[in-house]
Amino acid sequence: MKKLLLVALGVVLLQSGFAQEKGIINNANSPHVKLKSINMGECIWTEGFWADKFKVANENMVPYMGELLCGDTGHALNNFKIAAFEKEGHHHGMRWHDGDFYKFMEAKAYVYAQTKDPKLLEELDEYIRIIGKAQEEDGYLQTQIQLNDKVDRYDNRKYHEMYNTGHLLTSACIHYRITGQNNFLDIAVKHADYLYTIFMPEDQKYGRFGFNQTQIMGLVELYRTVGNKKYLALAEKFINNRGKYKVEETPSTVGYPIGDMVQEFTPLREEDEAVGHAVLALYYYAGAADVYAETGEKALIDALDRLWVNVTDQKMYVTGALGQTHYGASTNRQMIEEGFIDAYMMPNMTAYNETCANICNSMFSKRMLDIHGESKYADIMELVMYNSGLSGISLEGKDYYYANPLRVIDGSRDYDKLVTEFPNRQPYLDCFCCPPNLVRTVSKISGWAYSKAENGIAVNLYGGNKLNTTLLDGSTLQLTQVTNYPWEGQVSLTINKCKKGAFDVMLRIPDWAEGTKVTVNGKDAGVATAAGQFAIINRTWRKGDVITVDMPMEIAMVEGHTRIEEVRNQVAIKRGPIVYCVETPDLPEGTKIVDVYLNSDSPLMAEFKPELLNGVTTIEGELLIRTNNNEESMYKKVSKPQFEKYKTQLVPYYSWSNRGHAEMTVFMPVVW
Repeated sequence: MKKLLLVALGVVLLQSGFAQEKGIINNANSPHVKLKSINMGECIWTEGFWADKFKVANENMVPYMGELLCGDTGHALNNFKIAAFEKEGHHHGMRWHDGDFYKFMEAKAYVYAQTKDPKLLEELDEYIRIIGKAQEEDGYLQTQIQLNDKVDRYDNRKYHEMYNTGHLLTSACIHYRITGQNNFLDIAVKHADYLYTIFMPEDQKYGRFGFNQTQIMGLVELYRTVGNKKYLALAEKFINNRGKYKVEETPSTVGYPIGDMVQEFTPLREEDEAVGHAVLALYYYAGAADVYAETGEKALIDALDRLWVNVTDQKMYVTGALGQTHYGASTNRQMIEEGFIDAYMMPNMTAYNETCANICNSMFSKRMLDIHGESKYADIMELVMYNSGLSGISLEGKDYYYANPLRVIDGSRDYDKLVTEFPNRQPYLDCFCCPPNLVRTVSKISGWAYSKAENGIAVNLYGGNKLNTTLLDGSTLQLTQVTNYPWEGQVSLTINKCKKGAFDVMLRIPDWAEGTKVTVNGKDAGVATAAGQFAIINRTWRKGDVITVDMPMEIAMVEGHTRIEEVRNQVAIKRGPIVYCVETPDLPEGTKIVDVYLNSDSPLMAEFKPELLNGVTTIEGELLIRTNNNEESMYKKVSKPQFEKYKTQLVPYYSWSNRGHAEMTVFMPVVW
């Protein structure tokens, strides 16, 4: 009977309109979004920056992560095997380690969507078999609880059951959309049905429970996949519960900070400031955006609009990174970890900037892009992915950073006491949430490159690729994009196949790209090209038409807001979407990074170096190295600074720490 029910479910899914769309965010039927997802596999990287990164993901990132998580180092698959009674032993890893494994599975599914390598599918099927066997008959699935006879289900939220649930549901939906197989989706449906029985009834204990909000995104995607509205209702319930109950220590909250830390002090619809743990906050906002896309509730989007502005305009680093501190207090003076503090309080050396938080910033902005259709959200996606996202992994794809500061100085920090902060990237992190989050994002970013607009296609991200999709009216669109972006600003898009009627091609003009010119077949396109907006070309297109976007790649000195005290009279260097840094391998031996100044009178020149750091454009110029700094006392009478000139290079921030141990800084004091 059970098998018959599962087969029937599969038939319903295959016949459902929800099941036919295969976007990463499956918003094809969402009534309150302006831009719809392309299907996974419709955009394939062909050459250039992201093609190279995807190759590294396919050949190094995903296989190496599999060695870690499926072996005794990461132990994640072992946990499922033990819960499935296929192996003896105890749970190892953090309490959210199940979620890490689901993210790894999601990354592997994205790679399969591009490569169609049958070995990947076989490996996923074996993982799913083990996970299904580990699942309890009633649908419960949390190895950190199942293998701990001293803890009951949903007894204490520090065990991150909701976090694991969210990644289970999301990964299962992605797997189904890519493969058409129900084996993982059946596990997710069974688990979500159980979740509904526990958390849908009104209960203060469970109402305060779901603080790490990945389950909201997962439930909405499950609703979009199978069409059962109870999953959407439960997702909204988790939003409604935050800030609803009295904030106090209870047996279910012992061991983890309460209040602002977990977004429960102020109801979301009343919130106007990002507070607390940055990852928890951004996952929550992204989930709320998913719910808004289905319900259209004005109070919800109004709150998200306020929060997006607060995040990006008052608490975001120049690299797109989020989470200013490891330990601190919210503006409501409540204890927080790994998160947001006061506006414009932006330390460089102690900046936490967890890789997960940076990735979540791009996830939230992607959803806001879909909802509003405004290019400023794609600007943030791009900023993160070229800078504070990629800095979390080595060029080889096998070593990781959890935190991403903007300045590193030898001897300034006691790393033995910091747990998740390291002077060099690590081959394995005990807290392994960030590596699979980054790897799944690199593996799926082709699905963010384009969106389907009401009457055409939006180009969100630039990179060499081929697109083969259908527009919202069902017509076929095929195009090829050729570019050496982000090192060069010229992009060429060729229409290979399209409908006969007129439609829009929306070209994102980045916020830094003032003076961009757009031509069609060599002639001025006759459209506005304002930086920070989409340039929209509406015309009857023909096979062979060539759109050229020419973005000036000027080298810019970027200063912080006057209230960011730590970078006053300092600048960062940015060219296109790339933020640069100075690293000690490019300085005279023995030079300390704190002694490096920028000479504003010296011209800066861009130079592409194919043999350096897997091929990067460097910024060549003259720096000033101070020779009479104060290393003697806390305060010292100042004399005129003395400098030596030194010609050298700046490298992309994401590429730092790939040439051995180094000091580094993004912001430099400037001599005008």
